Amino acid sequence: MAFARTNGIVLHYETRGAAEAPALVFSNSLGTDFRIWDQVADKLADDFRLILYDKRGHGLSDAPPQPYRMEEHVEDLASLLKHLNVSSAVVAGLSVGGMIAQGLAYAHPELVRALVLCSTAPKVGTEAMWNDRINAINNGGFSSMAEAILSRWFAPSYRSPENPDFMGYANMLVRTPPDGYAGTCAAIRDADFTSAVRRLHLPVLCLVGDEDCSTPPELVRELASLIPGAHFTIVEGAGHILCVEQPEAIAKLIREFVTSLA
Repeated sequence: MAFARTNGIVLHYETRGAAEAPALVFSNSLGTDFRIWDQVADKLADDFRLILYDKRGHGLSDAPPQPYRMEEHVEDLASLLKHLNVSSAVVAGLSVGGMIAQGLAYAHPELVRALVLCSTAPKVGTEAMWNDRINAINNGGFSSMAEAILSRWFAPSYRSPENPDFMGYANMLVRTPPDGYAGTCAAIRDADFTSAVRRLHLPVLCLVGDEDCSTPPELVRELASLIPGAHFTIVEGAGHILCVEQPEAIAKLIREFVTSLA
């Protein structure tokens, strides 16, 4: 395990692959840690320098008191990359991780060579929706919400108590620190990168599962339409956390995209 104190907090991270290889960074979704990318990372480690990390409030990283701001998440990642002497990286982000990636490319263009934006948008949800979720977590924890959250994460065929992987990701969700989850909900609530993404001038690949109920294909297609030259692909047989359900397809798409940059 590796840890770094960056932007005033301790982040848990991991690097894989050769230090001289092209850098590929993964940012995870709300209520998860970087292990959601493990199967994708395993298929890419021979060709890239991989950087995976737990964003603030998740995994083994610090979970400061809520609320959080999206700018804090962005600066956390920027500080980590500078700590690791990583520049001109391809950044892949899922859901809020994709929002962090958008913010990083806008605020620190020197750090970002290209973006892979998965299951995300420049603006996600409404203020009322996020406030309801924050209140539910703070008042009752995950007991009243976990089932509904998991139903948006995964396609019905994956979402079964008989599937041990599904049960493991359910455990990952409910063990997220309440401050980390609710704090990041506040960050998503208050973030809107609609104007920022119109100003991005770098290669972008937008991916979404065909069964995504959190950020449906139409929403991610709209994101792609805002970014000049962005590519858009729907991944079959996947819900919101498509890197878990379709790791081979995601790794292939990422590899082909990065190869096209050369």
